[in-house]
Amino acid sequence: MTEQNLSTPARVRTRFAPSPTGFIHLGNIRSALYPWAFARATGGDFILRIEDTDLERSSQAAVDVILEGMDWLGMNPDEGPFYQMQRMARYKEVLAQLQAAGHVYPCYTSVAELDALRERQMAAKEKPRYNGTWRPEPGKVLPPVPEGVQPVLRFKNPQEGVVAWDDKVKGRIEIRNDELDDLVIARPDGTPTYNFCVVVDDMDMAITHVIRGDDHVNNTPRQINIFKALGKEQPVYAHLPTVLNEQGEKMSKRNGAKPVTQYRDEGYLPEAMINYLARLGWSHGDDEIFSRQQFLEWFDLDHLGRSAAQFDEAKLRWVNAQHLKAMSDEALAALVAPQLEKRGIAAADLADGRLPRICALFKDRCDTTVALADWAYVFYADAISPSAEELEKHVTGAIAPALDALAAAFQSCDWEKSAIAATFKQVLTAQGLKMPQLAMPVRVLTVGTAHTPSVDAVLELVGKEKVLARLQKR
Repeated sequence: MTEQNLSTPARVRTRFAPSPTGFIHLGNIRSALYPWAFARATGGDFILRIEDTDLERSSQAAVDVILEGMDWLGMNPDEGPFYQMQRMARYKEVLAQLQAAGHVYPCYTSVAELDALRERQMAAKEKPRYNGTWRPEPGKVLPPVPEGVQPVLRFKNPQEGVVAWDDKVKGRIEIRNDELDDLVIARPDGTPTYNFCVVVDDMDMAITHVIRGDDHVNNTPRQINIFKALGKEQPVYAHLPTVLNEQGEKMSKRNGAKPVTQYRDEGYLPEAMINYLARLGWSHGDDEIFSRQQFLEWFDLDHLGRSAAQFDEAKLRWVNAQHLKAMSDEALAALVAPQLEKRGIAAADLADGRLPRICALFKDRCDTTVALADWAYVFYADAISPSAEELEKHVTGAIAPALDALAAAFQSCDWEKSAIAATFKQVLTAQGLKMPQLAMPVRVLTVGTAHTPSVDAVLELVGKEKVLARLQKR
């Protein structure tokens, strides 16, 4: 992609540009969600760019989590992924243009000299910054070029006026140019640096709106000045507040944040994740639960919050439970089936039509598909193992005659819900018992726990053969 391949400027074009130096977590994905949503809401384009110039820390595994996570959430880009390491020739081409126009100059100040300069400035309570030793000015005599030293290239930042933008989150921001020193835009080996590469990418990819975390606010005035030097208009900026973890710290891998794909493996629904993440910094009145389609119809940049949002896993589980309850039984069964297969249940056994009905029976009790699969498993497993505590509490010697009578009556019972309920009532009447006295031990023996939905519905789905075998195994 080169600058000549630009789209129509009026069309919204956003981007997500993660660095694959750690596994992408929910705070990162929230920064991807809003540019994706804005592009979808406006009929624009969403571009994925992998900023992989940190060769020591970047990894393919981290790239895979980015791609898998976005695919799972249905946040697929219209273009990309583009990789910065594959665009080095383009960066050097633009660098040469800036150098030829006098916007860039070589600087031979060593790292040791810079460190000593910073120490002196800090001791004098001054802001540490490059002092412009090698910056060419009319009438200025530069020091002699040291032998055998490869220079860095610095951008000649304007020294007067202000750089300003109307941030869609933070409002008007103005920075005096004399507060900015001359940025290094190429290392001694000629490799361009982050702030320069970002500008070239945003320029070539015709990005109209840069929606990113507010840790980039300090980079923005430098990037705007590079845009101006290249004769290009700056994008619209929106700097999103930080996402905090449950301890109130910035969400990061170091602070225990999980890779986004782990939520997929833990049984969260992509629709619920979109819903929850959307509310971490944006709102539509008091609406808490909404679909992806509603979110994209409602989303704009005017209702982004200015305050840091705090992650709350209990709230995420609640949101997930609401979406899970609203899903069709067939759709849930399609998500639960692969989990059961991983647990050793044959695909042929899952084709008997019971799984959607099992999902319907238990989905109101579950907050993840993993929890739903835990329930479903006992209906397909060859055997179950109730806890010793449940057995001791409910399957007592006193109830044994009633259990034997129920098992005998079930032998000739038509195996459907109403017949099972009628058989239960007959045995309860004959034994002089109330429903919980018999139903709870039956539940423990047949599905492993005393607390389930309607016992007749549960037994019908377990199946006659399994119910009889489990009632007799005590």
